[in-house]
Amino acid sequence: MADSMEKIERYLAEKASPEETDSRLLREVAYERLQDAIRHADLQPGDPLSENRLSKALGISRTPVREALQQLAQEGIVQIIPGRAITVAAPSIQEVLEVVHIRELLEPELYRLAAEALPPEARVILKECIEVMEQAAVAGDRSTWSRADSTLHETVSNFCPNRLLGQLVLQARNRVHYTAIDEQTTDTRIVACTVEHRQIIDAILNKNPEEAESLAREHIQQLRQSMFKRLVRY
Repeated sequence: MADSMEKIERYLAEKASPEETDSRLLREVAYERLQDAIRHADLQPGDPLSENRLSKALGISRTPVREALQQLAQEGIVQIIPGRAITVAAPSIQEVLEVVHIRELLEPELYRLAAEALPPEARVILKECIEVMEQAAVAGDRSTWSRADSTLHETVSNFCPNRLLGQLVLQARNRVHYTAIDEQTTDTRIVACTVEHRQIIDAILNKNPEEAESLAREHIQQLRQSMFKRLVRY
């Protein structure tokens, strides 16, 4: 079985390298690509990371990679033990439940606003995402499901008319993204989760803010129960 760095190196190799015309700072490019890889390269909490190997895989010097890792650490996505190790963050049960509580407070309002004010181009993306998720759930393709799920949540957050609310919800979700749907999650739960997403997206597409808000709240409650059942086993 491939170790964590082999997984992330393979994932990064499959992605296009940053174009020479990319005007962003290298640390911003490194941050974006590392965040994506950590979320979608089938890594697990506590998996070790190597700054040197990440630098080579990204084709970016160590300083901007180090700065990107420090930003990811501030967001709770990686853990840095100075002079010792860098690992994928392993949040405690309490930390996970705290994030779910924050989502339970904020996310229903996010989806209510989405149903009211999401622009047409965002609605098209949501429709495409939920269709991909439904196909992936049936096929048992967790990687494709996870990427479409991330795009769906990012779209709702990024197009939210209250930009701060969108940022806060996305930051909270990203802290425990790999814990919400991990190797312990059953196929049955993924299918059920997809159904919950479909109901929320349909409410948004039908411009029904009250229903979107209510369904989002029910979804987070189901997420809380599912995560708690898995976490208390350890």
